[in-house]
Amino acid sequence: MAVKNKKDIKKVVLAYSGGLDTSIIIPWLKENYNDPEIIAVSGDVGQGTELDGLEEKAIKTGASKLIIADLKEEFIQDYVYPTVQAGAIYENRYMLGTSFARPIIAKRIAEIAIAEGADAICHGCTGKGNDQVRFELAIKAFAPDMYIIAPWREWDIKSRDEEIDYAEAHNIPLKISRETNYSKDKNIWHLSHEGLDLEDPANEPQYEKPGFLELGVSPIDAPDEPTYITIHFEQGKPTKLDGKELSGVEMVSALNKLGGENGIGLADLVENRLVGMKSRGVYETPGGAILYHAHEVLETITLDKETARVKQYLGIKFADIVYNGQWYTPLREALTAFVDETQKRVTGDVRLKLYKGNIINAGVTSPYTLYDEEVATFDEDEVYDQSDAAGFINLFGLPIKVKAQLDKKREQNK
Repeated sequence: MAVKNKKDIKKVVLAYSGGLDTSIIIPWLKENYNDPEIIAVSGDVGQGTELDGLEEKAIKTGASKLIIADLKEEFIQDYVYPTVQAGAIYENRYMLGTSFARPIIAKRIAEIAIAEGADAICHGCTGKGNDQVRFELAIKAFAPDMYIIAPWREWDIKSRDEEIDYAEAHNIPLKISRETNYSKDKNIWHLSHEGLDLEDPANEPQYEKPGFLELGVSPIDAPDEPTYITIHFEQGKPTKLDGKELSGVEMVSALNKLGGENGIGLADLVENRLVGMKSRGVYETPGGAILYHAHEVLETITLDKETARVKQYLGIKFADIVYNGQWYTPLREALTAFVDETQKRVTGDVRLKLYKGNIINAGVTSPYTLYDEEVATFDEDEVYDQSDAAGFINLFGLPIKVKAQLDKKREQNK
């Protein structure tokens, strides 16, 4: 039965990262929600060392336990790869690293909340951001009657400085300082940076400053020699790197390393948030940038023109759906079904050259290629009669010719 009064909340499942927001939420819930039991849940989508010491910290600050759910391979196979197959990139630059991580985390949290008999789910998303929508839409899909607590929409804290004040007053250890307090989100796919000097779009990101970039280096600091790689795809999904078969986690991790070393995948953009405001962020997505590029190259020889055009158009909508947190919707499922159909022959090898932030094509092959060298050649051939083009042009240009003739007649009859 759905909770109607917050005084009735005895057990809360908290989406817990151990960052600034969720670190102070545990004592805040204790103080403001009649001291409920708090079960902290972290979805492991590749945060790496950010999960170190999390259990001790969660319990010390008041949680009864911490549950860490390993979601990495499922995240890559069921959320990341389908989005890459769709060619979905938000506003031409953002490769959706935070966006498609939220649904899988929220789904697992909802499942745990039901299994634990929780009265409410709590998250640390701000009232200005997109993540509150992404989390809550996913929760509604799997626990539609669950009470949702969003402290940023309730408490008197107004800034990250005030959050740090609260943490210090409650003896909560933090890994950040006021001077290096970028708002970051990290998973196996990407790392985002927001806040501080980045809030002004006039400021150049400090790519060469030690410690700013975590997944790679600035193109300026990348090696002077290029790195060649070959990625094999099966039905639109990458399966081998340089001939070696890899899992999703292994593939993305390996490409992150190679891309990062070569200054690949940096994006600085002002994006349009779902809630209406513009936001400036800097993203590191080295492996993702390589995969999107390689997949697009392979589709140039395996998709026909009209399918590619429709898919490109729908890719914009797919990106909006992912960005807006609508993963668990009939429309997203329908678009994925369309994409899956288009991917049946997107199989082959893509060779790329990585050099100082650039991804350079170095060859593509496929057993299902639609490229016929004999037809396309500028040399002599026996399969294409160039005189046929005259009739095609006459028919293709007929509307233009008819309009011009009629316009001329009307002008003469004036």
